[in-house]
Amino acid sequence: MVSAPRPRPAPRSGSKAAGVRGVPRARPAPPHVTRSDMVSPPPGAAAVAARAGLRVGPAPSPLMGSQGRSGPPGNGGPGEGEGGEARKLQEGRVARGKRRKGKGKGKARAGQGGRGSGAEGKPGPQTAKEAAGPEAEAGARACPKEEAEGGGSVEEGARGIIKGDEGSAGAGKEAQGREYRKKEAWRVRTRRREGARPGRAQRRGGQAWADIPGTGVAMAAAAGEEEEEEAARESAARPAAGPALWRLPEELLLLICSYLDMRALGRLAQVCRWLRRFTSCDLLWRRIARASLNSGFTRLGTDLMTSVPVKERVKVSQNWRLGRCREAILLKWRCSQMPWMQLEDDSLYISQANFVLAYQFRPDGASLNRRPLGVFAGHDEDVCHFVLANSHIISAGGDGKIGVHKIHSTFTVKYSAHEQEVNCVDCKGGIIVSGSRDRTAKVWPLASGRLGQCLHTIQTEDRVWSIAISPLLSSFVTGTACCGHFSPLRIWDLNSGQLMTHLGSDFPPGAGVLDVMYESPFTLLSCGYDTYVRYWDLRTSVRKCVMEWEEPHDSTLYCLQTDGNHLLATGSSYYGVVRLWDRRQRACLHAFPLTSTPLSSPVYCLRLTTKHLYAALSYNLHVLDFQNP
Repeated sequence: MVSAPRPRPAPRSGSKAAGVRGVPRARPAPPHVTRSDMVSPPPGAAAVAARAGLRVGPAPSPLMGSQGRSGPPGNGGPGEGEGGEARKLQEGRVARGKRRKGKGKGKARAGQGGRGSGAEGKPGPQTAKEAAGPEAEAGARACPKEEAEGGGSVEEGARGIIKGDEGSAGAGKEAQGREYRKKEAWRVRTRRREGARPGRAQRRGGQAWADIPGTGVAMAAAAGEEEEEEAARESAARPAAGPALWRLPEELLLLICSYLDMRALGRLAQVCRWLRRFTSCDLLWRRIARASLNSGFTRLGTDLMTSVPVKERVKVSQNWRLGRCREAILLKWRCSQMPWMQLEDDSLYISQANFVLAYQFRPDGASLNRRPLGVFAGHDEDVCHFVLANSHIISAGGDGKIGVHKIHSTFTVKYSAHEQEVNCVDCKGGIIVSGSRDRTAKVWPLASGRLGQCLHTIQTEDRVWSIAISPLLSSFVTGTACCGHFSPLRIWDLNSGQLMTHLGSDFPPGAGVLDVMYESPFTLLSCGYDTYVRYWDLRTSVRKCVMEWEEPHDSTLYCLQTDGNHLLATGSSYYGVVRLWDRRQRACLHAFPLTSTPLSSPVYCLRLTTKHLYAALSYNLHVLDFQNP
């Protein structure tokens, strides 16, 4: 007689099926079997167990002290005795319990959808016969017309062969079946409530598949991907429900929102994700940015900071308006100096003694790399002024010379320009203009073959403190000490060197202009010893300024800077006071004293971006960070 194969280890009774849910799993035999239970099972029990997908094999050895003992090989396999017969009887009871459980589950699924063995009426991953194995197929060939009601692999023939006491095991199976049917009914109700959101329903239905071993990790990954896709769709798609206003075309909605102010747009962005994305459009914030301080827009509407979202710039502009900033020191030097500086992209150029040093900003913009990128020398005395033009540095020194330096090479040329120190210099369109203490202004070409050849020499009758070329490249303006002439501001023709006009007529003697700059081809700003900032419009009048702002502490204004629109910054001569002005108002907006009484110093130079303001004093370089106050 051929012995049966070795039995598989039986799983716990509380675990779910490893294959299709319609196929029940066997319960383990009790550890102790009495002699009264050792009755030979009916002759058809082995066949029924084979059709049910059970593998009959040798039973484990009985425990010490039990009445079952080992004997000669019998029908149950090698080494079985009376204990083997008891084990066969127990397997028959397990087969009856499995049949009833499969029937209950099959009916529950038939009421659910009847389309397969998967959860919520979905077709199962494999058929019941494939899950039962070769033993079940053999049993199916023996009784081809008998099928289980629940779609499982247990056949109806077992009901006529194995009958007996159901016991507590059958009652437990029925209780489990009722509990399972309750859970299935609850899932059906949940799926109906969430019919409008199929994504979540599919994820909940997928929990049934997660019960199959080996699919839990895959189901979790698929659920995570579905959640990300759903979040992306919700953020990008317009809300389906809500006021009729949100269902309007975007062009019309943009027109309506364009009448809202900054506060209303900010509150509207808090309603939902779609509105937050919609209200971040640059088109809605452009009008607000043009009315804000230092938002990157000029008075003519030109955007100077296209790479930065307009909404973010408007947020920072509120810190400029309220004066909220964080002060820090970027550089220090030991001896007192008169530094000048320029900004270009992510680099800062600053003069120290007779050198011009280039530093690179760190990503935050509020700090510098300590090691300079380049050092440009060539003057015998301090550098008084310099400008950046066409990848060149044009510097003016106290030794009366002008230096021309290539930024990305070691090319340096210097030539004698004036008899005394050169106080100011400017360069545009390949033309250099310089002003000196020797009461002259001169015009020079930047072309490499003509360096050092003076085009025009202009007698100004006063020491020249400041100079600037018009954006039209047709004229330039000089600011003098106002000692030998009644007006310190005069405009000269760039091509001929002739005087075109002078600005103003009521300057007191000594009201010299220390800084002057063109804002447009027809407007310019000036400041100096008379403690006023004046705004000139050449189209309106050359005899009277359009607007003026007076320094409240009656201090000399050494420098000024503007954002091209509404913001104006000035540097005073005492205590390093930097003042912010709103050009739509007369009064000063905010004041920032950068030095104390022992180290009182003028502010020699100012430069600003949309996020930071840089001020050069006698002993250090300060930064005011308005982005992270």
